[in-house]
Amino acid sequence: MAGQRNQFRIIGGQWRGRKLGFFPAPGLRPTPDRVRETLFNWLAPMIQGARVLDLFAGSGALGFEAASRGAAQVTLVDSHPRVVSQLQQNVRLLQATQMAVYQSEVLRYLERTGEACDMVFLDPPYQTRVLEDCFDRLETGGWLTNEAWIYFEHDSHGPAPSLPANWQLQRNKQAGQVAYLLAQRLPPE
Repeated sequence: MAGQRNQFRIIGGQWRGRKLGFFPAPGLRPTPDRVRETLFNWLAPMIQGARVLDLFAGSGALGFEAASRGAAQVTLVDSHPRVVSQLQQNVRLLQATQMAVYQSEVLRYLERTGEACDMVFLDPPYQTRVLEDCFDRLETGGWLTNEAWIYFEHDSHGPAPSLPANWQLQRNKQAGQVAYLLAQRLPPE
């Protein structure tokens, strides 16, 4: 039974129904199936061929779902060594050549020169309050295409983070204690 608790299921695309394990690090909570289903319904028209950056990857549920549904490139970033090891194992298991895994603190990773991505997933530990710093580094570091989509989660009991001026909130829902939002970067004028 314990093994099943440390698994998530890919819900769509080429790996639909596949179950993957994850390392149960403190605070790690895979995005629930119904939230992922809603998110990927929102992103369906844009996912094929997209370059995706999954920050605070954790279980990798969002990144693996994106790759399963046709993203051309998915980069997973997490700081926990055992979490990263499990992500690498799952990439090998699926022979997911379009996926890369990096072990790094997210803010440090975003200090590098960015490769413009079409989508970014941000699901940090709720107590860290790093979303606005991530938004700033994504916006100023060359990490986003002109019309990139940015998905993020935060504790629904806390205030929503402030978005950069050129990001427009497109969707906003709540499931239990999770507020999940989708913003789009507006192209420069």
